[in-house]
Amino acid sequence: MTPAVELRGVSVHFGRTVALHDLSLAVAPGETLALLGPSGSGKSTALKAVAGFLRPTAGRVLLAGRDVTDEPPNRRGLGVVVQSYALFPHMTVADNVAFGLRARRVPRRAVAERVAEVLDLVGMAGFRDRYPRQLSGGQQQRVAIARALAVRPAVLLLDEPLSALDAALREEMVAELLRLRAELPDTAVVHVTHDQSEALALADRIAVMRDARLVEVGPAAELYHRPAESFTAAFLGASNLLPVDVEDAGAVRLGGLRLAASSAGLPSGAAVALGVRPHRVGVRPYTGSGLAARVLAVQWRGTGYRLDLELELGHRLRAETPDVAGLAVGDRVEVSIPDGCPLVRVA
Repeated sequence: MTPAVELRGVSVHFGRTVALHDLSLAVAPGETLALLGPSGSGKSTALKAVAGFLRPTAGRVLLAGRDVTDEPPNRRGLGVVVQSYALFPHMTVADNVAFGLRARRVPRRAVAERVAEVLDLVGMAGFRDRYPRQLSGGQQQRVAIARALAVRPAVLLLDEPLSALDAALREEMVAELLRLRAELPDTAVVHVTHDQSEALALADRIAVMRDARLVEVGPAAELYHRPAESFTAAFLGASNLLPVDVEDAGAVRLGGLRLAASSAGLPSGAAVALGVRPHRVGVRPYTGSGLAARVLAVQWRGTGYRLDLELELGHRLRAETPDVAGLAVGDRVEVSIPDGCPLVRVA
């Protein structure tokens, strides 16, 4: 199957600054790919190269097998939604949504029908005559998505579309985007975000980026449960990274504790660590039979507690638990770690 989007060795330089280095990725029709990483990782630069807002210094961009590297944005047939919504303040909702259709000289009757269709799709049919200033942030985002979908793009590009919304609206819009994805099964989506929960909820695959480079790419569940790289384990799920001694193909040793570990296929001789999610760390009063640690900090998080601990082996780790059972800073505790945590490569 021909990819809906393909980047072949794409690099973007601004003078001596490398904004993106040798990125190769493909997105299938109907697939949602999240570009996930911290600020400055190159994810928005990659999206802008696909959109045509930036021309690559090297490499090629293809849409449905057609090389569009040298084509302007308006000839690529893409839908784009940006963080700031970018709605025209002097236009009504209906006119904002119709803008791209009118630019393509779509007949007036067809414009009206398509505007009504996409406003209904995003739940904004009753707001067509309002102006952006009369809408909430979530409503403006829905209008921005409707405008992008109005031209029936084969590819929808989302650049941090939810980051300007408060927590409650973000949750609402995640549900909305999931519903839209089900309604548009043939539309490929490239979704740029720094929010791991957003990426896990919405993406079929996740491409983790750091320092203008691709770190790792794979199905969302696979990257979460079996990351190969320490950066992926730490960024996608906030894993503790504990140095361990590898004993054989499936076992590691942490102090006096022997554990079974999973692996995504690490090369021989690689420096490794055990990635342990905070919610999988068990903490109880010290009994003398497990890994000893000292409590450094206790935070109540509403639904539970976060504990910062220091193992007597010298490593620090974080635990999340529903109850601390009277534990306080300075207490000596016992830590348990389950079998099956992923073994990851340390860069």
